Amino acid sequence: MIDAALLDDIAGEVVVKGLGEALPRQLRGKWPDMHFTYCQDDDIATARPVLEREGFNLYLVIGGEGCISFTSDGDCATGIVVAEIEFWEEDREGHRERP
Repeated sequence: MIDAALLDDIAGEVVVKGLGEALPRQLRGKWPDMHFTYCQDDDIATARPVLEREGFNLYLVIGGEGCISFTSDGDCATGIVVAEIEFWEEDREGHRERP
């Protein structure tokens, strides 16, 4: 079961460890029975985050029959996606670029 207190603990650990490709391995070190994935938030189009923080969102996933899907039900969730929010700025010509 993934409840609000666990999500807060995980979010706190994300803040301490920092975002990046190594994050899932680091989180598994503390929660070895949980599946963690890291991606960019704009890669997720069909789900709503269960926890929003500055710079990242947390999503719940459930795995079964070879497929992983998003869920909002912490009772059946088997893992968490940490999705980094990238902030973009537009230059004078309207092109998006990282700050």
